[in-house]
Amino acid sequence: MSDTRPIGVFDSGLGGLTVVREMIRLMPGEKIVYLGDTARVPYGGRSPDTIRLFAEQDAAFLMSLDIKMLIVACNTISSVGLDAVRRVALDTPVIDVVLPGAKAAVMRTAEKKIGVIGTRATIGANAYANAIQDVQPNVKVFGQACPLFVPIVEEGLADGDIARLTVQHYLYRLVNIGIDVLILGCTHYPLLMEAIQETVGTRIQLIDSALWTAKEAQDVLIALNALSPDVSGGLDKSIFHVTDLTPNFESTAAAFLGVKLPRVEKISLDALVRGVPAPA
Repeated sequence: MSDTRPIGVFDSGLGGLTVVREMIRLMPGEKIVYLGDTARVPYGGRSPDTIRLFAEQDAAFLMSLDIKMLIVACNTISSVGLDAVRRVALDTPVIDVVLPGAKAAVMRTAEKKIGVIGTRATIGANAYANAIQDVQPNVKVFGQACPLFVPIVEEGLADGDIARLTVQHYLYRLVNIGIDVLILGCTHYPLLMEAIQETVGTRIQLIDSALWTAKEAQDVLIALNALSPDVSGGLDKSIFHVTDLTPNFESTAAAFLGVKLPRVEKISLDALVRGVPAPA
């Protein structure tokens, strides 16, 4: 058995392309339909009710495209609005970015002290702490909101002194606590990997939630006998939808995905809110 339908992936912006990047590496034959709500990014500073509303609209759009799996490639939605997504998805498998990263962190901590960095909404919701406690109750979890990380990445400043100083500002407290594992609880953060590892040192292992989400998706598709029969070419057949084409869109998207997006379709916010299917 196999399933040639696409996998739906969505995020508040382009950070979810780091998940797509790992999916393409692990499953190069899978076709992706991506939605980045670039007109309303970021979601991290919004109220829980607004995040849930946006999540429902994003999920409904992708569900209209006959997908075989829905991946919530946004830590904020995974932390606050996953219940809303599951209501829309019905029986379609839903993968979020929180649980896979939480399980990977628990497997790797020796000191039983795990740090989590993310947006204010992600950290405030305690989603990672709750997931980790469900897997291993005796692990201590320390959260740190890093609201400046996303704009630094979006502005293309991930490799400079601004990034390094900002990372140091947010992370020294976690280092001093004595964590030995740090979860990058936002799909933008892999682009700051070098600055983060330099700040925390090699003793602390970094958990990339994008990588472990892609692995979880692969495992579920294998279990369901739903992998595409194709062994390559998935990226060329993929479509990337955005709600706004910002001036630095192409360079930012390429930084997240690692290559230029093959096909980009702009959809209006009105269409997203009304639940109008994407054009064929």
